[in-house]
Amino acid sequence: MLVGFTLGLIGGGGSILAVPLMVYLVGVTNPHVALGTSALAVAVNALVGLAQHARAHTVKWRCAAIYASCGIVGAFLGATAGKAVDGKHLLLCFAILMIGVAIIMIRGRRNEGCPGASCNRNNAGKVAGFGLGTGLLSGFFGIGGGFLIVPGLIASTGMPILNAVGTSLVAVSAFGFSTALSYMISGYIDWQLAALFIFGGAIGSVLGTQVARRMARSKGTLILFFATVIFCVAGYMIWQSLR
Repeated sequence: MLVGFTLGLIGGGGSILAVPLMVYLVGVTNPHVALGTSALAVAVNALVGLAQHARAHTVKWRCAAIYASCGIVGAFLGATAGKAVDGKHLLLCFAILMIGVAIIMIRGRRNEGCPGASCNRNNAGKVAGFGLGTGLLSGFFGIGGGFLIVPGLIASTGMPILNAVGTSLVAVSAFGFSTALSYMISGYIDWQLAALFIFGGAIGSVLGTQVARRMARSKGTLILFFATVIFCVAGYMIWQSLR
């Protein structure tokens, strides 16, 4: 429920919560199994959140199509590379990347974006480039990628964060399924654990989307919350890895 709530609220954070929860709380001993299982669960939960945002008309479908299609290619390539890296090192690098993204988000929290922003000839290449790059990182770290996709959409189109959150869920789902397929082929998915995460996540996604619409009315609040969640989880992961 916590993972689903976060997905619906900020369009990301599903895997950055799911992976450490599986490793440090549930007790999954193989980090690659945690990465593969979380990718599948987050992808399904993202679809639930996407349905809620679609009803509220906060999804930019053209941007989502370009971003997701380019990202899928990157996700397959990234997942192949990620499986060749030691799992513990992977989690530490993942946490460091999260801190960098959080800092960037906080610095730009006062930028409300342009409500009419969309994908066009002028920015289509930029959107595609961000999609490919985000997909590579998503697959490499075994994540849905939402916490990278949201700032990527804002940077490439200038859209408000609420639209970026809704639009990102298309790519989160696409990246997650692509990454999960690669890990599934290698036998790195715990199906029973995935089913439990999906069940609870579906409930959380509905609640998170409702709260997101309310928080978006307050300037910078949603972005600040987004960054705070990332900082907290990244700090815990770094502490565990170094210990």
